[in-house]
Amino acid sequence: MAINRAIVATVLLSCLAASCYAITFSSLQRTLDLDASVKAGEVLKAGEGKITVSWKVNTTYPAGTESSYKTVKVQLCYAPVSQKDRGWRKTVDLLKKDKTCQHTIVERPYSASDNSVTYTVKRDVPTATYFIRAYVYNAAGEQVGYGQTTNAEKSANLFSVEAVTGRHVSLDIASVCFSAFSVVSLFGFFFMEKRKAKASN
Repeated sequence: MAINRAIVATVLLSCLAASCYAITFSSLQRTLDLDASVKAGEVLKAGEGKITVSWKVNTTYPAGTESSYKTVKVQLCYAPVSQKDRGWRKTVDLLKKDKTCQHTIVERPYSASDNSVTYTVKRDVPTATYFIRAYVYNAAGEQVGYGQTTNAEKSANLFSVEAVTGRHVSLDIASVCFSAFSVVSLFGFFFMEKRKAKASN
């Protein structure tokens, strides 16, 4: 009985310790300045639209701020207007549960210079209004800072993505090929059955 209580107590303490060390968005400092080529209100087509994103350390922070930075991850994030009534895109302060940013633009080792990437919007990105956010991670894989293309002064700096709709040319070609193959196969089987019937007579 005492062993069972000890196990339960250990599990509870572990959960409590994990929750104490959980990282929240509100606890992060905006240590990165982020810039993107996409204009406010611009509409990009999935599979075609391109965005150039660049980032650097915010100069208002003291020297050495980036000493713990090991990785940077830049993502497309759903704007509040595209989160309404969509729980699967909900913003949560606890970063482990946050669903704001689901589409990765780039993830790579952090560098003090040459921090730029050109991204083609993937075909599976849904229609929505977006902004861009970058997180920097330490060696333990924990977020230690961020930057984004929107803030209190630039809240309208949002853009949209128009998802792929309708059929694609390659899908039409594939369907024609399969249809032709099925017709040829049907005639082939019909011809073989006729030959077998004649041979048996």
